[in-house]
Amino acid sequence: MRQDPAVAEPDDSPRLPATSYALLGLLTFGDELTGYELKQRADMTLRFYWTAPAMSQVYTEVARLLRLELVATTVEGRTTRYRITDAGQQALREWMDTTPAGFPVLKHPVALRLLMGHVTEVSQLQTMLEEYVAELAANRADLAEVRASLVGADAPGQPFYYPSLVADWGLDYFDGERDVARKTLGRLTEAADQ
Repeated sequence: MRQDPAVAEPDDSPRLPATSYALLGLLTFGDELTGYELKQRADMTLRFYWTAPAMSQVYTEVARLLRLELVATTVEGRTTRYRITDAGQQALREWMDTTPAGFPVLKHPVALRLLMGHVTEVSQLQTMLEEYVAELAANRADLAEVRASLVGADAPGQPFYYPSLVADWGLDYFDGERDVARKTLGRLTEAADQ
């Protein structure tokens, strides 16, 4: 039986959900973050290619990471900041090095609705695809802003080199999705004209 790559670990490592590793990864950029700041970083980055956790999930996962001593805290008055520990770095590295990459699970609401397109009018499907293309453009613009913010620290060896690779991948993904949606829209229009 195939093991879920999100939780496959060597026997001596803790079994963590992928969200825990994502949060550990967000703490590897050399700064300490509050729970709120960690959520903001997740929202700015993860939302383009992974599910950004809810605030409650951030705190649940951080509590788990604290119990496992994979993160530590610094308390300043009423503010608690989190940082990754050496054990957290090691756990993250083991997860990166020993788990299969996995294959993304595609949950595409546009494709799902298109599959059942025969129950509605072609004009409704065209409208759906046009709205999707517009939504892709808006999300691409958001990601382009994130990518622009990495400039200056995105060369090999700099802190945001790898995040810049992911941002570039995301921009290409949005471009590909736009092209597929437009092609499909064209096919729908041709079929409607016949």
